[in-house]
Amino acid sequence: MSYKLPESYASCELLPFNRTALETDFELQTPSQDPGVSGYWLLLQGTRLLLLNDSAELPHDRFPAELGDPQQGIYIGCWKNEPCRLLGISLKTELPPQVRSINILDKEPGLSLSLLSLAGLGNAVLHWEKTSRFCDNCAGSMVRISGEWGKGCSACEALHYPRIHPCIIVLVRRDNQLLLVRQPSWPAGRYSLVAGFVEFGENLEQTVARELYEETGIRVTNIRYQGSQSWPFPSQLMTGFTADYSSGELNIQKEELEAGDWFTIDNLPELPPKRSIARWLIDMAVAPAGKPVE
Repeated sequence: MSYKLPESYASCELLPFNRTALETDFELQTPSQDPGVSGYWLLLQGTRLLLLNDSAELPHDRFPAELGDPQQGIYIGCWKNEPCRLLGISLKTELPPQVRSINILDKEPGLSLSLLSLAGLGNAVLHWEKTSRFCDNCAGSMVRISGEWGKGCSACEALHYPRIHPCIIVLVRRDNQLLLVRQPSWPAGRYSLVAGFVEFGENLEQTVARELYEETGIRVTNIRYQGSQSWPFPSQLMTGFTADYSSGELNIQKEELEAGDWFTIDNLPELPPKRSIARWLIDMAVAPAGKPVE
């Protein structure tokens, strides 16, 4: 069975990768809570979810031995009331014929909203596992803290917890125009919104103002928070804002962006997939004009 993602989201809380998308099917637990009985396997090879050819569901109980050692699996909680364990598969591993891979960053991956979001969560967990093997303070080996996702250093006893990085993303409006930009790594013709990481000493609104001025040369006013989205690629929290143009001429920072321009709401370029908060912000801006965004 192939699924199609929703055409619109009434709230950004309902977007893929947010916990709401998982509530009916998944309960997050810690590795120390592993009940030790068989269950589902969440198998990820980079941003690709691995499924058996004859099923749209996660592999249950066993999986092809060619993929890796099940003893390396990490218990992450209950999927559809059964244990779910996560295993990262090396990018060098050749997939056996009975296994197919689905890129969870595809525009339409053909996965249910909850399964897509579970795969995203798994990607963030694997990133934490990869980056938390050794202590930042002394390079000692790290061990799990029972009942938590944090880890402690076996040498200096420092405690470390998963690092979620706050970012802003902002839609700027000037009358009936929207400010859109593109990075060279994006698909040809696709435009999106200015985004960036929070720096030392900034609140979110200050990050909005700074990133816009640095990347486009414009200044804004009336900065308003609209909502947020977990973005587990690998560990961001995207905080969405809208703002009104105040002053300045467009001057694109070529170190960060390839292009940028003002687009009227009835003549927009190719936009990000609807699963992203960038697209949600754009759709919310255009919807009052009565024009659906294709």
